[in-house]
Amino acid sequence: MAEGGTESGERLRRWRLVLGGEGADGTGVTPAGDDARMDGALEKLYGGGREGRPRPGRRSAGLGDSAPSVARWLGDIREYFPSSVVQVMQKDAIERLDLTRLLLEPEMLDAVEPDVHLVGTLLSLNRVLPDRARESARAVVRKVTRDLERRLAQRTRSAVGGALDRSARVARPRRLADVDWERTIRANLRHYLPEHGTLVPERMIGYGRRRRAVERDVVLAIDQSGSMAASVVYASVFGAVLASLRSLRTSLVVFDTGVADLTDRLHDPVEVLFGTQLGGGTDINRAVGYCQGLVTRPEDTIMVLVSDLYEGGARAELLRRVGTLTAAGVQVVVLLALSDEGVPGYDHDNAAALAAMGVPAFACTPDAFPGLMAAAIERRDLKEWSERHASAG
Repeated sequence: MAEGGTESGERLRRWRLVLGGEGADGTGVTPAGDDARMDGALEKLYGGGREGRPRPGRRSAGLGDSAPSVARWLGDIREYFPSSVVQVMQKDAIERLDLTRLLLEPEMLDAVEPDVHLVGTLLSLNRVLPDRARESARAVVRKVTRDLERRLAQRTRSAVGGALDRSARVARPRRLADVDWERTIRANLRHYLPEHGTLVPERMIGYGRRRRAVERDVVLAIDQSGSMAASVVYASVFGAVLASLRSLRTSLVVFDTGVADLTDRLHDPVEVLFGTQLGGGTDINRAVGYCQGLVTRPEDTIMVLVSDLYEGGARAELLRRVGTLTAAGVQVVVLLALSDEGVPGYDHDNAAALAAMGVPAFACTPDAFPGLMAAAIERRDLKEWSERHASAG
C-alpha cells in the first residue's frame, strides 16, 4: 500500500510541475525546495502568453527584459533539468518569448547550453552580431561542431572507406597479397575436402590496387533558407569530414538566391557555418547550374542536394539540369532534411517530378548519412536504400 502511495505521490508531483498550480490543477501538491525552483523556472517559460491575463490552470510566462535575468534563468534550468530537456526549453524560450535579440549579449551566450538549434539561431544573427558577442558565438558553434564530429566522424570514415574498398574488389587478384582470404574462403566453403583437410578455391576474391588518386567526387549543395538551419549545421560537419578523406574530392556550395562556394573552408566546419547566411529566397536551379560546372567526371560523381525543394527560380530548367546530370552518370540524391527532426515541409510536386526521373527525395538523419554515402559509392540503388533506411518523401 505504501509503495502504491509513493507512486501516486510521484505522479501528482509531476502533474503539479506540468500544470503549474494556481489552485486549478487539482493535485493538492505544494512544491518545496528544488521542486519550487524547478516550478519557478517552468512558470517563467510556459504560460498563457505575455498579452492579457492568464487563464486559470494555465501558466503565465515571462523571463524579464534584461540579459542578466535571462542568464540567471538559463543557469537555473541547467542546474535542475537534464541537458536534453534544457535544449528543448532554450529552443522554446527563443521561439515563444522572442529572446533572439538577447542572444547578442556575451553573458547570454556564456550561459546557454550549446546545441544544433542554438547554432542555427546564431547563424541567422550572424550579420548583426556585435563584435563583443562574436567570439562567444564562435565558441558556442565550435563546441557543437566538435561534439558532432566526435559523434559522426569515425562512423562516416569507416562507412566510406569500406565502400571504397568494396568497390575496388576484383574477381582475379594478380598477387597473393591482393587476395581477400576471408571472403575467398566463405565463397568456396562448398569446395572443402574433409579427407584432405583443405579447401580448393574455385573462385578467388581480391582487392583491386587502390589508386592514390581521388576515386569519387562529392558535391554537397546546401539550401540555406531559414527552415534548413539544422540541416546546414549537419551538412557542414559532414562536408568537413568527407573533405578529410584523400580518396574523395569534396566540394561544398551553399545557396539562397545567390550561390557561395565554401570548399576552401572545409578544413574547419566553423568557418563554413560562418560563411552561410540563413534566410532569404531560394534559387535551386541556379545552385544546381553552378554545381554542374564542378562536374568533370560524371560517372564518379555524387551530388547531394540538401533542400526542401521550394523553388523560387526556374522549375523547368531545374528539372532539365538534373536530367542532364543523371543521364551523364552523376548520382543525384535530394535530402529534404539532414537532421533528427523527421520529414519537414517540402514541395511535393518537385519531389515527385525528381522521383519520376530516378532521383530519390527523402529526409535523412545524421546517423543514417554515412550509410547513404556508402551506398552511393558502391553505386547501389539509392531509391531502394531510401525506402529501407530513411523517411521517404
